[in-house]
Amino acid sequence: MDAAATARVPPEEALRPRRLRRRKPLRFRPWLPGAAWSDVLDVRPHGGRLRAVRRIALALALTLLAMPVQALLLLLPGRGRIVFPRLYWAGMCRAIGLKVRVVGRPAAERPVLFLSNHCSWLDILVLGGVLEACFVAKSEVGTWPLVSTVARLGRTVFVSRSRGRTGTEAEQMRARLAAGDSLILFPEGTSSDGTRVLPFRSSFLAVADAARQVQPVSVVYDRLGGLPACRRDRPFFAWYGDMDIATHLWRLARRSGARATVLLHEPVDPRAFPDRKALTAAVAEVVAEGAAALRQNRPVAPLRPAPPLSGRPAAAGPVAGNGPAAAAR
Repeated sequence: MDAAATARVPPEEALRPRRLRRRKPLRFRPWLPGAAWSDVLDVRPHGGRLRAVRRIALALALTLLAMPVQALLLLLPGRGRIVFPRLYWAGMCRAIGLKVRVVGRPAAERPVLFLSNHCSWLDILVLGGVLEACFVAKSEVGTWPLVSTVARLGRTVFVSRSRGRTGTEAEQMRARLAAGDSLILFPEGTSSDGTRVLPFRSSFLAVADAARQVQPVSVVYDRLGGLPACRRDRPFFAWYGDMDIATHLWRLARRSGARATVLLHEPVDPRAFPDRKALTAAVAEVVAEGAAALRQNRPVAPLRPAPPLSGRPAAAGPVAGNGPAAAAR
């Protein structure tokens, strides 16, 4: 190399070995065309297709085997029709690789009206595997293929958004509570993006007086890949907008180390509140505060909703000194 050529080469390039001098950077592309594989065959893939296929196939096989068993249990006396769905939902969580952590205990006196926040269809699997209760779902669920059959076998109570049928559906829920069945209700009325708890609708608590106890529940998906889940990870769990279940399940099944935490707050007697609006406000505050603590990965303990005359809900344990609600006390 002559002196003129050497003068044009930058010093850092002159010291670099010749084999590392490349005019164009290396570019790696997936061998399968199309954007459908970009989430799997990316530069840093977060999971595998084989894992997702195995989990989805296992969940489908478990569903097909459980359906005739539950159909038979519905015809027989005893608590089998109540216990078996809980085993099924817990098995579904294991099948798709979702671990469930439970803080607190379900209410002992039945029937119980469980009131929970709602951010995904995964809430059905998580709460169904923890609580021995029936779900209250919107009437549209009764038209979905396969899902509607599973819901009916689980004795789900379907409600519509039509005001003309509100009285009839409330009577159905009251009859179910009078028969001793506990119900799981989502007072938000819809799913959210998982970053907050939407306002609770007091109209959903019109049947609260038919239950012996009302227990608030906070559900948060707080682990992904074995690490604390952040705002970026919420779409892997939350189901909202125009998301479809198939794509949502596929993306989640590819990931490992997913976990949901169920915080069972202290149950209360609904007759201790002057009206359903006061009960709704107290339960909503407790559920929101518990969910916020879980999203922030803080130590949590069950909270107790208090009637308006007794002040704000009091926290038990580590949560008592944390959060804006505690600072206001």
